[in-house]
Amino acid sequence: MQRAVERWTVRRILEWTTAFFNRKTVDAPRLSAELLLSHVLNQPRIKLYTDYERPLTDAELSAFRDLVKRAGEHEPIAYLTGKAYFFGLELAVTRDVLIPRPDTETLVENVLQMARMETGKESPRVLDLCTGSGCIACAIAKQLKTSQVLAVDLSPAAVEVARRNVELLGLSDRVTVEQGDLYEPLSRVVDARPFDLIVANPPYIASADIAALDPSVKNFEPVSALDGGADGLDLHRRILDQADDRLVPGGRIYLEIAFNQGEQAMALVATYDQLESATLLKDYGGNDRVISARRK
Repeated sequence: MQRAVERWTVRRILEWTTAFFNRKTVDAPRLSAELLLSHVLNQPRIKLYTDYERPLTDAELSAFRDLVKRAGEHEPIAYLTGKAYFFGLELAVTRDVLIPRPDTETLVENVLQMARMETGKESPRVLDLCTGSGCIACAIAKQLKTSQVLAVDLSPAAVEVARRNVELLGLSDRVTVEQGDLYEPLSRVVDARPFDLIVANPPYIASADIAALDPSVKNFEPVSALDGGADGLDLHRRILDQADDRLVPGGRIYLEIAFNQGEQAMALVATYDQLESATLLKDYGGNDRVISARRK
């Protein structure tokens, strides 16, 4: 009697893929498997469990296997699905932008806390430099309903991604994205008055440390968004050099840094006479992550 061919159901494919990702040391094996399968099936993750015994078609299996192979070679899940999640928002991402990370939510949380506590900061004008996917700009605009945000990136491809996210999230009336080198686009915008807030997640990996990054980062994410020069703070210096001219009196700046740059970043901010109240903010893991200062 011929043995029946065992079908690849949702349950079986998830179990197999999770085990495979464990062997390949893919981060969050089960979650990664679910994200890829829900992407291929074009349905929410929760529906995988209501369709647990649903068999996959040959076309679905073929598409899924290709993504699993690439994920096993440490291509990030976010690039494979074209989606990333940040501060409760679903964002489009491509290999032209960094994948938004939970550590960066530290910056957004502290900005929101400050804006809600300080008189006159409830409707801030915000400048987001090195915007990438636009995750910081969109998160701030979503939370602060009357804020106005100008987001800037040097990469034309990144600008296109950020503009797409602004449109998808319905923020086009309050978030503008411009291409250019840091403050340069301000010479072209209608309203270039000083801002209440400057925020940025600039490249901050020291050049010599790029080669030691995890393969999923160094082999896939844009090096231009990672490499911060000899000590990782080249862009921070350039941003701080003009911060006093670009901030209103009492305005604040928030810059993301690497976990091991806190002392150096604090010393750097101290060299700027027009900035005061420098503060080092920690991420969810208790690591130094954001430097904040106030314009006198």
